[in-house]
Amino acid sequence: MPYTQLEKTAGVAVIWLDQPGEKINKLAVDLVEEFHTLLDNLEKDSEIKAAVLISKKPDTFIAGADLDKLIELTHPGQVEEVSRKAHALLDRLASFKKPIVAAIHGAALGGGLEVALACHYRIASESPKTILGLPEVKLGLLPAAEGTQRLPRLVGIQRALDIMLTGKNVYPRQAKRMGLVDELIHPYGLLEAAKQAALKLAASPLKREKKELLLTKVIEGTPLTRKIIYNKARQMTEKQTQGNYPAPIKIIQCVETGMEKSMKAGLDAEAKTFEELARTPQAKELINLFFAITALKKNPQKELAKPVKTLGILGAGFMGAGIASVTATKDINVLLKDVSYEAIARGQKTIWEDLDGKVKKRALSRFERDQVLSRIGAVTDYSAFRKADLLIEAVFEDLELKRKVLADTEAAVKEDCIFASNTSSLPISDIAANAKRPELVLGMHYFSPVPKMPLLEIIVTPKTAPWATATAVELGITQGKTVIVVTDGPGFYTTRILAPMLNEALALLEEGGEIRHIDRVMRKFGFPVGPLTLIDEVGIDVGAHVAEILGKMFAHRGVTPSDAMKRMSEEGYKGRKNRKGFYHYPGESEGKRKKKEVNLNAYQFFGGGSRKQHNPAEIQNRLTLVMANEAAHCLQEGILSSPRDGDIGAIMGLGFPPFLGGPFRYIDNLGAAKALSTMEELEKLHGASFTPAQIIRDYAAQGKRFYQV
Repeated sequence: MPYTQLEKTAGVAVIWLDQPGEKINKLAVDLVEEFHTLLDNLEKDSEIKAAVLISKKPDTFIAGADLDKLIELTHPGQVEEVSRKAHALLDRLASFKKPIVAAIHGAALGGGLEVALACHYRIASESPKTILGLPEVKLGLLPAAEGTQRLPRLVGIQRALDIMLTGKNVYPRQAKRMGLVDELIHPYGLLEAAKQAALKLAASPLKREKKELLLTKVIEGTPLTRKIIYNKARQMTEKQTQGNYPAPIKIIQCVETGMEKSMKAGLDAEAKTFEELARTPQAKELINLFFAITALKKNPQKELAKPVKTLGILGAGFMGAGIASVTATKDINVLLKDVSYEAIARGQKTIWEDLDGKVKKRALSRFERDQVLSRIGAVTDYSAFRKADLLIEAVFEDLELKRKVLADTEAAVKEDCIFASNTSSLPISDIAANAKRPELVLGMHYFSPVPKMPLLEIIVTPKTAPWATATAVELGITQGKTVIVVTDGPGFYTTRILAPMLNEALALLEEGGEIRHIDRVMRKFGFPVGPLTLIDEVGIDVGAHVAEILGKMFAHRGVTPSDAMKRMSEEGYKGRKNRKGFYHYPGESEGKRKKKEVNLNAYQFFGGGSRKQHNPAEIQNRLTLVMANEAAHCLQEGILSSPRDGDIGAIMGLGFPPFLGGPFRYIDNLGAAKALSTMEELEKLHGASFTPAQIIRDYAAQGKRFYQV
């Protein structure tokens, strides 16, 4: 079946993109070949004056390249050849004598945006579903269909680098402002407006003026000042990636080659570099991660899920407000409860600030922001929850308080209302011990800040009804979260594997290690923040509370957790929240210029001020393998249903380096035998925390992997 369908109307050829058998359009080799034939026919057709390229898919223009096909290209040179074929097609598209207008509604990402860039005019719908971007860097790749060359020429070098190096989404109003698209229109008027634009271009060629500030024009106007841009981009990239990701530097190189030599030289570099990057281990793991996330966007038991039209939230604090915001954004009504309207007002202010930030970024209109806010109702008693289909409590991490909230809720809600606890460590079975309807109780562990953190960990007990689980998963997917389902137990999965890592960081301090050195070494390894900074961010008091909850479980395995966080908390060390933790944090009056400094007084809890620096490899091995070992325990015990869920949870919830693939792929890449021998050496030196899980011993003996090749 053809990828494209052609309609002729009043001198305009409407080219409909509709990839057969797929929910979205992807840029594939089949399309490239088919498009050449299509252009041949349009060239010969004297009735056709112009063309419009538009999608028949509901919310997608072209969502990017077909990665399934890409990973099949294992022979040297095949990936480069794909890039060069795309270049040939898009060069032909750009130089086509009859104007071609890209009519964009929905996702125009990666190769999709590159196709649009080669068109002579771009008109986009104002829908929030319309997003543009070149996210290849997130896959360890670069834009390989002329994106590194056409984008900087259209919007300027600095804007283009920002888009390509971050892989961020660009929304319609932003795109119009920077000149990435030429016109915006309501979705229903997209096709007609595109036809009119096409005929207008056929009558009179467009003279496009680059939208740039005078200062930008000056900075990007000479080779000397452009060199400053490239060097600055490299410095910032090295600082952010710690040298772990080759793609960003290669993107800068391709842009520089094209802008300083010629577009032909830039395209040659783009094709060769695309081949090079596609063979890197980083790209392999990032593509694996992409496939895993994509798979989790589907609810395996969707047919069991019941609709959630109204969500109740108990607690209007930072977490509750965040959950309310991401829910109301998806057209679901929210009832937000707290003990007083003053407390709710603080939560509503948090929601407002989050949404207004999106308005300032032009990701939302003011009208859309106000629509979201109108879906959030404020209540101070339980009676309004009679309408709720699912209720999430986001109160303080205290078992008796959560049990009381559950009892009060069950007395007020309808009999089929699901109760979800947003707990990070308390076993759901303990919370539901006295529940009237334990089959409707589960955990929904969100990560802070909720609007930004992509993971949702759903925790089920042996009593949780399958339809309740399916409903919670469907809600999470609707909220835009990547959802993993785990079995109940202390700390579930994410908190449970994080705890040993943080405990090992404390052990390094007790051995005389330096706070900043440990953090820097782990950032160099690929974690977004160091472990001691993370404790400060979470809260030392919270960390002490979690350590107490998990302590008994680890004690059964002969592990004695550090009591340092408990002692620090008792002395008033809370972390960032009171600017007193492993670091001193500047107050509001001190401004942003002052950076956090190591709190030397914290060393009193770890043997005094005499410090040393451990070997970086030792720090990285200890902190990473203790986490990976605990992940293996979770799989072995049935807390996890698959290594995939474990890797997704560690990366998206805890910041495990994505380019390493997660704890299970990390063990696979080391080899189970190598991981086992390293853990056994660490066990001799540092005790039972490193006693290898039996599953690692078994896999080492059998030569098995967690992921079969």
